[in-house]
Amino acid sequence: MDTSRSRSSIAVITDSCADLPPQLAREMGIYIIPLQIIFSDRAFSDGVDITPDEVYQRLPQEVPKTSLPTGEAVLQVLKQVREDGYERAIIITFSSGLSGTFHFVEGIAAEFSGLETAAFDTLSGSLGTGAVALRTAQLAAAGRSWEALLETVPRLIANVRVFFCVNTLEYLKKGGRIGLISSIAGTMLQIKPVLTFAPDGQLTDLAKVRGRQQSLHKLAQLVLDVPLEDRRFLLMVAHGGTPADSAAVRDELLAALPQPETLIEGVIDCTLGTHVGPGLVGAGILPLDDGD
Repeated sequence: MDTSRSRSSIAVITDSCADLPPQLAREMGIYIIPLQIIFSDRAFSDGVDITPDEVYQRLPQEVPKTSLPTGEAVLQVLKQVREDGYERAIIITFSSGLSGTFHFVEGIAAEFSGLETAAFDTLSGSLGTGAVALRTAQLAAAGRSWEALLETVPRLIANVRVFFCVNTLEYLKKGGRIGLISSIAGTMLQIKPVLTFAPDGQLTDLAKVRGRQQSLHKLAQLVLDVPLEDRRFLLMVAHGGTPADSAAVRDELLAALPQPETLIEGVIDCTLGTHVGPGLVGAGILPLDDGD
C-alpha cells in the first residue's frame, strides 16, 4: 500500500464502514479493516471480495449476517502499518451503538507491540466515520502532532452530522437494528424515513416524508440546517445502488454550499447496505472549528 509515508509520520486506520472512495483512501494512505458479510455459502470481507451491488442482488433470496472484522484482518493491517515504518496510528471506527468493532479493534491494538495506537468510536457510520478519518489523515499529512490530533479527533466526532434516506425499514427490522426508530414506514402510502445517528450511536428517525423525491429534498435540507456560522466544512454524499439520486442531493447541497474544503462521494458499504437494503442515500457535513 502507498501510505504516503513522506507526508505524515502518523497512520490513520478505519474500517470498511467508512465508505471512503478507494482511490481517495489510497491517496491519503488510510488503512481499511474489513468487516465480514456472512451468507449461508461463505463469509466475505466487506469491500474486498464482495461489493455492495452483489449484496443487493442476493438480498431478495437471503439477508446475510454481518460480523466484526476477523482478528487476523485486524492484525494484518496493524502489521502492515508497522512494516510501512509508522510508530503511531489513530484508529477511527464505526459506531459502537451498532457494532462491537470499536472495542474489538481497540483491544487487539492495545496488545500489539511496536505501534502506539489511539482508538476512537465515532458513534456514527458511513460518511460520518469516513469524514472524520479523512480529515484526521489530512491534518496528519499537514504535520499535525500526535498530541494535537488526540485533542482534535473528539472534536471532529462531535461536529460531524450524517443523515440517510431509505426506501424501507424492512431490512433494519429483520436484522434487529431498528434501534430507536419509532415505527415502520408505510409502503402503501410511500412514506420514506430519514434517519440519523443518536448520541449513543444507534439509528434514529428524524422525519418521515411521502415520496422518494421529497425524502431526498428533506435529506439535503437537514444537512443545510446544520449551523455553520461561517466555518469551513467538508461535504459528503453516498448511495447504495442509486447514483442518480445521490447526484441530485449533491447538486442541491453544492447550490447552497458551493465551496466545501472537500467533497466526498462514496458508495455505501456492504455492512450498512445489508442492514438497510438497496436505495439508501446518505449525506452529511463536517463543520470545522479553528485549527481543524
